[in-house]
Amino acid sequence: MTAALATRESALQVGIDRFWAPLAMLATQDLALPLQFRERLVLHRERLPHHGPVLLAPTHRARWDALLLPMAAGRRVTGRDCRFMVTTTEMKGLQGWFLQRLGCFPVNQGRPSMTTLRFAIDLLASGQQLVMFPEGRIQRSDAPIQVRGGLMRLAQLAQSQGVQVPVIPVGLGYSQAPPRPLSRAAVCFGEALHVPNETGRDAAQQFNDQLTAAMHTAEQAARKAVGRPLKAF
Repeated sequence: MTAALATRESALQVGIDRFWAPLAMLATQDLALPLQFRERLVLHRERLPHHGPVLLAPTHRARWDALLLPMAAGRRVTGRDCRFMVTTTEMKGLQGWFLQRLGCFPVNQGRPSMTTLRFAIDLLASGQQLVMFPEGRIQRSDAPIQVRGGLMRLAQLAQSQGVQVPVIPVGLGYSQAPPRPLSRAAVCFGEALHVPNETGRDAAQQFNDQLTAAMHTAEQAARKAVGRPLKAF
């Protein structure tokens, strides 16, 4: 860990706790997930980089997403943790206390602070794995995916600092909505995307359209794997 990253991690009061992180992994991956889902599928894991910076861009349909992603892409698979960028409201109370110790960090979606953005860039510069939900919040319906612009801006800021960041679209699918005990779940990784160097509305729209389509394709594959394909719009 670089000195800059350690300093910002301390300022945000976040970091991977040596005690709580392994305990949480045991509780979620060995207890909670097997009890909730009788089958947990991971599709196209070979598309997931094991080294270097990466930005995971998953669909967000249930709170279980945040537990399934570390199972599919976390320490036991890639040797590194999923560092989640979450909303400020999720970092409050007892939940926030645990999330801080698991390496999650808050972002004000309306006005992200420079401290948060620099911390995210420092994470990527140190070769870590960052998770950012492009839709911004849970979308429980099957309505078309609507991507916000924050992910592209973050990736372009990183690139301006010399950090080339592949964006991996991720689709999560559940056999039931909302997910019920002993249902099925799947995670599908898409092909890596790269943000353009060009700025401006047209470049942003083109990339966001590309990301939206890739997330939809990954989600469709995940949903098909659990026997609940997406309906066409």
